Amino acid sequence: MRHEDYVIHTGISPSSIPGPNRYPHITPAGNTGTGIFHMDAIEAHNLRKNFGTFTAVDDVSLAVPEGAIFGFLGPNGAGKTTTIRMITGVLIPDAGSVRVLGTDVDRDPLAAKLKMGVIPENGTVYSDLTALQNILVTAKFFGMARAAREKRAAEILEMLGLSERKDDIVRTFSKGMRQRISIACAIVHSPPVLILDEPTTGLDVYSRRLVIDTVRHMNGQGSTVLLTTHNIDEANALCSMISIIRKGTIVATGSPEKLKKTFDTARYVEIAFEQPVGNGLFAAPGISRAEQWGDKWRIYTDDPDTAVKSLAALADKGHLTIVSIATSSPTLEEAFVRLTEEV
Repeated sequence: MRHEDYVIHTGISPSSIPGPNRYPHITPAGNTGTGIFHMDAIEAHNLRKNFGTFTAVDDVSLAVPEGAIFGFLGPNGAGKTTTIRMITGVLIPDAGSVRVLGTDVDRDPLAAKLKMGVIPENGTVYSDLTALQNILVTAKFFGMARAAREKRAAEILEMLGLSERKDDIVRTFSKGMRQRISIACAIVHSPPVLILDEPTTGLDVYSRRLVIDTVRHMNGQGSTVLLTTHNIDEANALCSMISIIRKGTIVATGSPEKLKKTFDTARYVEIAFEQPVGNGLFAAPGISRAEQWGDKWRIYTDDPDTAVKSLAALADKGHLTIVSIATSSPTLEEAFVRLTEEV
């Protein structure tokens, strides 16, 4: 990545960084250990962004509690990345405002950005530098003293499994390894706010697990985390709160469990028989439709109790052996699909 690319991405030029004696002290924000959030680390109010006649983001407001891992979900083109770019100061909103730990991003962008660690949709690293050099130069941009940045770089390289490759040129790295370097650069200054735009997309299982572990570690150290993701299971496992955006508008905000219960009526029973059966078997009370899923049948119902009793009666009547049967719980994926589907 060229010098000017870094400046465009971060809004920070090395020449504009204050010296060590004038560097604004950043106290890590977050959960005090009591599970109680004391303030909103990110406050986005009524954001709007137009590109010509197209409205990409329309009156979006987000409140990310201090110490939370907050998920921002939506289909492709819904406005997630545009919103993230306004929050991080890369894009200027046509309307609305953003505050990060009380600092207005538009009025005082440098102070706001010094409180953030950002991993954009396409990770940005210097391809012609080594892994270690990337981390050290980023730490220097953030005003860290030499001894502190060298110690922190060694810690992060070890945590991300890159110690043995620290002196290798980054352009020789795989996508997963390059993403780990992007994360290392984003967290080198222990930011109180960490913002990740689809950080695990396209990564192998090992790299994805390292990214998730790093997110949890940073949150445990006090960083508030805002992340966008297409991975519903990932959001369900990581996030304490989620907002879902559709066509530039927030359609739902709440905890994963609350969003799941929004569509609690969309239930099913999954059953497998030892003998082959056809769809016609499932005409019975409590069963709305049946679909074959591999060696199982998924039975959709508004009343799981009645459906299970009907299935048991059908199996007994037809002398069928039930291999397995399980009722579903409402899923975040189901809520996401229902909230973002075309009307």
